[in-house]
Amino acid sequence: MTLENTLGAEEIPKGRTLYWKCKIVLVELDRKSQGVMDQDVQSSFCGFAIYYCISTTLLRELSNRIDGRQTYDYRNIKITFGTEYGCCIVELGKTRVLGQVSCELVAPKMNRPTEGILFFNLELSSMASPAFESGRSSELLVKLNRLLERCLRNSKCIDTESLCVQAGEKVWQIRVDLHLLNHEGNIMDAASIAAVAALCHFRRPDVSVQGEEVTVYSPEERDPVPLSIHHMPICVSFAFFQQGTFLLVDPSEREERVMDGLLVIAMNKHREICTIQSSGGIMLLKDQVLRCSKVAGVKVAEITELIQKALENDKKVRKEGGKFGFAESLPDQKITALKIEKSPVDTSDVEGKAEEIISRSEPPSDCYKASGVGCWYCPDWRGHWKCMGGDIEESEDEEDDDLETSSVFPESHKVIDKPAKKNPEANSMQAFICLALRRGFHRATLT
Repeated sequence: MTLENTLGAEEIPKGRTLYWKCKIVLVELDRKSQGVMDQDVQSSFCGFAIYYCISTTLLRELSNRIDGRQTYDYRNIKITFGTEYGCCIVELGKTRVLGQVSCELVAPKMNRPTEGILFFNLELSSMASPAFESGRSSELLVKLNRLLERCLRNSKCIDTESLCVQAGEKVWQIRVDLHLLNHEGNIMDAASIAAVAALCHFRRPDVSVQGEEVTVYSPEERDPVPLSIHHMPICVSFAFFQQGTFLLVDPSEREERVMDGLLVIAMNKHREICTIQSSGGIMLLKDQVLRCSKVAGVKVAEITELIQKALENDKKVRKEGGKFGFAESLPDQKITALKIEKSPVDTSDVEGKAEEIISRSEPPSDCYKASGVGCWYCPDWRGHWKCMGGDIEESEDEEDDDLETSSVFPESHKVIDKPAKKNPEANSMQAFICLALRRGFHRATLT
């Protein structure tokens, strides 16, 4: 565990100096103890030095954070909607969360026969971070799912009574699945933004009830119906250091490693607190909580406005018939494998160029003439011998050629002594192929 692996040498000039001071103290202690200190004690001391560099030096001596942000700055937020309603990807810096909303008709709960059902599920896969194990429910996953349900379901952000189709018989169950694609800190804030954006973007099928018969219409028959949303609760996370002396908004993954405590406030744009949770075992004063709530109110208003603008842009593009979806949000300059510049090929004077090349070259030496016929044999790209026509001038020593040909060709390759039909155009192209084979081109294509 080194300082460079934790932060990077270029990011903490003052922290590195403090780290080496701690190393000097460690060496002095080891010298005075006459080498009694074991490796575990040294590693623990180095880890404490790194922790002290991050939590004290970067927060007290430096005005900016590790990534250059101020204390109350959020990372860049990007919201992208898919081709289907209810699908979106939220990027909070490098933290990426995929949200997908689905629905189905189910029987309602016995104690609430006229209300629909909301279900939230957050998954942390090993694809997002090696620290997560797929298929296992960790303590962090349970805590995040509970906080997400308290933030969205218990705050009554969606009108569940509007999801009722038949009282006591059938209601809509809305399921929100959230998948963490990349983990770079502050999962809760990114998940809450993705869930709210996906719910606002979702459209359920329209239904009609005639007696006891329920008819569900497809999007082609009737336009889907949006959900009735009362408000949009957004989570804002605060990381505390030095037992609450310093706080940061939107902690990154590196900052989460060394923080002493975490405070999550879920609030809507009307400054109504939906839920609040403190973890880490730190004691917070009333003034600290009030200061965090004021900061959360400002951040929630900004994020809510960003979600509404993203929804309006998507609606406008769909109405105008433009291109939308995840593929359209990718930068064009990053996709280069599918693009190639078309260059025109001039095939107007192919025969003339071939005859010009043939006139300047000698007949190929690896062509053999069959006995008694004005036909030349040349090897093709597979090594098989083919007849290439009979327009090449015969050599003066014809008898020697006949003997040489009879020794080269087997009995199956002998040709019947029959005059060949001469085709000047075909012969010129065939001679050009022989020349290409002689020069090392093993494949030739005639179009």
